[in-house]
Amino acid sequence: MITTDLAAPPGPPADDDPTPDDPTPDDLAAVLRLAADTLRAAPADTDWTRRAGGVDWDCWTTVEHLADDLLAYAAQLGPAQPPRDRYVPFVSRRPFPGGPNGFVHARREDGPRGLLEVLEASGGLMIAIARARTPEVRAFHPWGLADPAGFVAMSLVETLVHVHDVAEGLGLPWEPPAGVCRRTLARLFPDVSLDPAGPWPTLLWATGRVALPGRPRRTGWRWYADAPEPAVSAPPA
Repeated sequence: MITTDLAAPPGPPADDDPTPDDPTPDDLAAVLRLAADTLRAAPADTDWTRRAGGVDWDCWTTVEHLADDLLAYAAQLGPAQPPRDRYVPFVSRRPFPGGPNGFVHARREDGPRGLLEVLEASGGLMIAIARARTPEVRAFHPWGLADPAGFVAMSLVETLVHVHDVAEGLGLPWEPPAGVCRRTLARLFPDVSLDPAGPWPTLLWATGRVALPGRPRRTGWRWYADAPEPAVSAPPA
């Protein structure tokens, strides 16, 4: 999970559809393919211990953290009765003081190729279980009781912004599709209005990565994972 300091609530997919529908497992699959292709483009001699953009971890650790998020979200949806008040109790550890607390760690001797294989494996499991679970399923996240579409949206936020962090650290381009960013914002950030700069800069601003004109960089933020309440039909007159 991305950590923040705000405690209180108030091939790339060719997709520029402005509708606010929930993001889908197909969106996540396409973004993960784009992410893996982007990171594999790093030269063979790239130092993955470089700092990942504005976060406090190096690029290798940040990819491990992303893989851990994706597998943890899949795990939340996995039990026949998903937990509604806690995470599934895997044993996790911090690789170093101040590092992310997780249970997914790639074997260093396999290098970046192995690291990205771990990322794709975790993402593939998340995609598969999101496709398999029915919409009425609910599972715990600290920021709301989420349905499968909510976990897909959370997986997308983690992937979109952490690949941004890593790509910035490695000097690689990363420009995800506007439609996916727009749907992710609509699902998880109802308090954030779309900026004229577009959905991707707005998502970076919403997650504390950048400042935008008239919008200082956020120092505290959260998303809203709760599944939307079903529409209630009015009784007949």
